[in-house]
Amino acid sequence: MRRLFLALLVPLALALLAACGEGEPLTPPNAVLPDGGRYRGEVVNGLLQGPGRVDYANGSWFQGQFKDGQPEGPGKWQGPSGESYVGEFHQGLFDGQGKLTYSDGSTYEGGFKQARMDGEGTLKQGGLSYRGEFKQDRYQGLGKLERADGSSFQGRFVQGQPSGEGLLIDDSGNQFSGNFVQGQLNGTGSYKSSAGDFYNGGFRDNQFHGKGRYENADGDVWLGQFAGGALSGKGEYHSADGSHYEGMFHDWGYHGEGRLTLADGSVYQGHFAYGSYDGRGSLTLADGTVQAGIWQHGLRLRDSQGKALPDPLEVGLLEQGHLLEQAIAALPASTPALELYSLTLAGDGKQSVFMREADYVNQLLGERFGARGQITLANHRDHLADRPLATRESLTRAVRALAQRSGPEDLIFIYLTSHGSRSHELSLDQPRLQLADLPASELAALLQPLKDRHKVVVISACFSGGFIPPLKDDKTLVMTAARSDRVSFGCSEENDFTYFGRALFAEALSQTDDLQRAFSLAKAKVAEREKAEGFEPSEPQIWAPKAVLAHWRKLRESQAEHAFTATTTDKTSGRH
Repeated sequence: MRRLFLALLVPLALALLAACGEGEPLTPPNAVLPDGGRYRGEVVNGLLQGPGRVDYANGSWFQGQFKDGQPEGPGKWQGPSGESYVGEFHQGLFDGQGKLTYSDGSTYEGGFKQARMDGEGTLKQGGLSYRGEFKQDRYQGLGKLERADGSSFQGRFVQGQPSGEGLLIDDSGNQFSGNFVQGQLNGTGSYKSSAGDFYNGGFRDNQFHGKGRYENADGDVWLGQFAGGALSGKGEYHSADGSHYEGMFHDWGYHGEGRLTLADGSVYQGHFAYGSYDGRGSLTLADGTVQAGIWQHGLRLRDSQGKALPDPLEVGLLEQGHLLEQAIAALPASTPALELYSLTLAGDGKQSVFMREADYVNQLLGERFGARGQITLANHRDHLADRPLATRESLTRAVRALAQRSGPEDLIFIYLTSHGSRSHELSLDQPRLQLADLPASELAALLQPLKDRHKVVVISACFSGGFIPPLKDDKTLVMTAARSDRVSFGCSEENDFTYFGRALFAEALSQTDDLQRAFSLAKAKVAEREKAEGFEPSEPQIWAPKAVLAHWRKLRESQAEHAFTATTTDKTSGRH
């Protein structure tokens, strides 16, 4: 959390001698003062008295009431650079209620005492606005300070700084309320972020410090001992998905002894380091299976007797060649009929949402859209030994296999889901492996074996609109989850879908087979959800050649005709 510093006011320079006037009267002066001022008005016993005006050679002037030679009561003063004052005077100084306008357009209107802002008033200076109490040119007492960047403080001030109860809003819209000392929130208070997160508890210098409770906008809750703005020490975490941790924390992460109950019912009891199982511990799975021993970075290295266990990474690497060959071998060869082939890829193995989403799309294409041949590539921390990896090389080989097994009359549907970068690269990440990401230009190159096939390519990732230029041609329809310069949303561990994946496959394609209409429905649904949650619109994109749309319709009509023929044949056979 950033600190919001409040500048002190600069004392006013209120000398009446440096000024530039506007239109000295043409009538002769009644008196010329020792300092050169030309006075028009009444002089009693050698002193200026009653209503009058004094003008100086440099053009400065004062007009109003005089008493014993000094401005006293209501009057107006005009200064050299456009500054002016209209209000009460006492013994020649601004005193009482008045309005002072500076040469730069800044204004103060309110109480004065001996030429200083004092009492209730309003100061407007550049983008700054303060309304409240002043004392000797400083904010003092109750008031509200607002800045051009949207930040503000409302509450009690002492010598120009927030001191006492108040509400501070920073330039990001985050709110801090409680007791302030010299501009910083200290002691018990509350915090509400612009995204809807909320904290209540101890503070030190605007940071969470002491016992407190933090809840984010998704309903996840952290409570316990905070230090330096983070949960550090003994505490608890309650996830909106039902998981629960109780134990030691360091900088928000599980660190030290603790107990973690996951949403699926499995429980880990033991030592953690930086959020992962690390040290001696025991994991009891939902089916009752117990995995006890020594853990490191979330992996069990030794069993409860201290015996070394096989490394899942090494076992998985030994299996990968066979897994990919098996997946390719399962692709059936094309028939003369118009058929659908599909390829789905889950790129980032650190979060389960991508694998869940890719699996759903694979199942949907098989069951609802009758895909004849399907292949899936997935990165996931728990599936290295039983699923072919999503790498550039495995994708290249899968594409070649699709080109060999499909026919020129067929249609290929490709779905890629992962994180994306501003440089338009799709993340390919398997924990503990160093995989190269997939740039848009390289994806276009490796799809060349399918250049003669009609294709639908859907990419759910941040900045995925940047994939359209290198991919688009007359035989390739491309949908993306976001504009080339925008992020997309929904990629968290507990989710089953990204926002775009849910809107397109789980919702829109359940209402219509028309690809363009499905995209329009999905885009509207995503925009509605992002607006409700206060996110910048991702603005999904589409490139939709007429030839591909026509081929898709032809495929669906062919499948419907085949289904009708099969049903009629079954009924006829049943009558005989």
